Amino acid sequence: MASRPSRLLLNPRAAIVALLAITALLQTGCSSVFFYPDKTTYITPDRLNLDYQDIYLDTADGETLHGWWLPALTDEPAKGTVYYLHGNAQNVSAHILNAAWLPEQGYNVFTLDYRGYGQSTGAPDIEGALHDVETGLRWLIEQEDTHNRPLYLLGQSLGGALGVALASEWVQRNEQPELNGLILDGTFSGFRYIAREKLGLFWLTWPFQYPLSWTIPDDYEGTDRIAGVSPVPVMIIHSVRDGIIPFEHGVRLYEAAEQPKEFLRTDTPHAATFVIPAYREAVLDFMERNF
Repeated sequence: MASRPSRLLLNPRAAIVALLAITALLQTGCSSVFFYPDKTTYITPDRLNLDYQDIYLDTADGETLHGWWLPALTDEPAKGTVYYLHGNAQNVSAHILNAAWLPEQGYNVFTLDYRGYGQSTGAPDIEGALHDVETGLRWLIEQEDTHNRPLYLLGQSLGGALGVALASEWVQRNEQPELNGLILDGTFSGFRYIAREKLGLFWLTWPFQYPLSWTIPDDYEGTDRIAGVSPVPVMIIHSVRDGIIPFEHGVRLYEAAEQPKEFLRTDTPHAATFVIPAYREAVLDFMERNF
């Protein structure tokens, strides 16, 4: 293992690629490091025996977003609705398993692709993605199936960072209906913080970690925003084995949050929380206690 970095550093082609990447970052800013979209459809909900509806939403700045509405799979009225925000790679079809277990438990699910992902148009950036998740929430609260039922926001990784900003603004503006809970799974504690952390891992980008991070808007750092979510209950989930977003990020978010809050320490790879039935049960318990 020790020889791998030295081979990389001595590889002229790798150095050229890295320098080109640095040049692109210096020209365009650092927000692009958060978004790795593609257009491939990996799986659709019907392959998971789920009912679903394709949803297309127009944004105020001219983009079209694609999402999925997954109704609860019960004869009784839905217990509530979960607005699921996925992570930074691929698109919603690669992440849907993280929310596909909820309809069988009696919850509607709505999820969408940020601009540039999947069938959604445009090119992703932080401001655009924040606009997209609010567009999705405003569509969701107008649906008859969500009226007079609990509403929860579940964000994983990047989706959690977007969810903190969205939830805090929703609460601070006293928007209705109120959120019943915010659930964050494997979420980084700040856009600037994680950018510096990742840029600092490689010798070629190490000198640029602070200058590049300053190109990221500082209005949406999770540790600055999460206190504003109160009094909405917050559940923070983070794994001690998360190799993408280190465990300390979850701890920082929890420490910055106001009550009511709770922390679920897990032991799975990044974004694999809901493979474990006990972790699903913990989230169900959180939602059923906050309705």
